[in-house]
Amino acid sequence: MILLISSGQGPAECELAVGKFYEALCKEYPDIEMLSSHKSKHSGLYTSILFTTDADLSGLDGSVQWICRSPFRPHHGRKNWFIDVSIVPDVQNICNEQDIHFESFHSGGHGGQNVNKVETGVRLVHIPTGITVTSTSQRSQYQNKQDAIRKLNVILADMQTAEAAKQAHSAWSEKNRLVRGNPVRIYEGMDFKRKR
Repeated sequence: MILLISSGQGPAECELAVGKFYEALCKEYPDIEMLSSHKSKHSGLYTSILFTTDADLSGLDGSVQWICRSPFRPHHGRKNWFIDVSIVPDVQNICNEQDIHFESFHSGGHGGQNVNKVETGVRLVHIPTGITVTSTSQRSQYQNKQDAIRKLNVILADMQTAEAAKQAHSAWSEKNRLVRGNPVRIYEGMDFKRKR
């Protein structure tokens, strides 16, 4: 499953919430893997994070509320910040195999003797963009290769979408997509404790 966390057109507080929510999900679901991110103009903040997981997180589709006084503007009256979580549909195969350089390696970790004797891990480099993707979660090299190609397709699709959004100035439509009511989850405070 692929999901996108976005601050929409929200201020720095929403961009901070994107990173905090991603960290909270990583603690809850250890298999989460970041595919790509768009950093904010503010250091250490994100406007969006695209990630994948084997868990079913379809219940997160919607808005997430963070209740906290602004760490950037202490005298600001607002304390409710909203971010958007969207499920990204699986993408079709975008990349051509002739544009990919494959490498295999011993993946280590779980899998017994198999991971010590067979090069099951796969690293691929998308030659036109220089993007590198690895996969070691499966027991066979073939499965890891398919997983790595799927991840690369998601990253390339995200890049194409971002480029199209810039060209069409569709960032404003994303602002309207963010619903500031009926959140699927609520967090509170700088320690980002889950309230509901």
